[in-house]
Formats: sequence, structure tokens, C-alpha cells
Amino acid sequence: MKLNLAGVVCIGLMLFTTELIGQNDDTGTRSVQGVVTDSSGKPVAGAVVQLKDTKSLQIRSFRTEADGGYHFAGLGTNVEYELEAKSDGATSGKKTLTVFNTQKVATVNLKLNK
Repeated sequence: MKLNLAGVVCIGLMLFTTELIGQNDDTGTRSVQGVVTDSSGKPVAGAVVQLKDTKSLQIRSFRTEADGGYHFAGLGTNVEYELEAKSDGATSGKKTLTVFNTQKVATVNLKLNK
């Protein structure tokens, strides 16, 4: 099999472009996840977790899964976020995901107090 120069260049450009696209899929974003537990440490299903963008004041909500887990994706790396969980009159108090936390997937567990 004989490849000409144009064919080799074309294949090389395709590989380079594919690699660049893969690198930019989540540039500038991060996510946060965690588990909401009650005062005794048991996971709380159906708790509402609120995520507040401290720049725009936009609030997003997530209802926890059966295992108490929650997840928010597509978060900016240059924004601080406040997290708080609520369920049946109990609240976790606010926790902050700071700009200094450089993890792509940060974990913030929230404990409800009555």
C-alpha cells in the first residue's frame, strides 16, 4: 500500500484536530457532588440541595437520590458557590465551594441538623 504526501498530511490533521477537540470538552468547568445525611449520619433521599452562584445569585436545585447523593455539573472555575441542603424542616447550613478548590470534581457532603 502506497500513501501519497497529501494522504499522510490529511490523516495527521484529522488526528491533531480530534485530539484538540477532546481536550476542550470541559475546559473552564468543574462539578460538585456529595451526600446529604441526617444528624445520625444516614443518607437522606429527597432532600433539596441548593447551589447558589455568588456572582450572578442564580440558584440551581437538585433533589437527592435514594443514597442521599447529589451532583451539579458545568460550574465555572472562577466562581464561588454556596451549597445548602434542606429536608423536613432540617437544614445543613451553608458550605462554600471556593475558587481555590481546583479539583475538577469536588466533593462537599452536607449534614442536616434540626
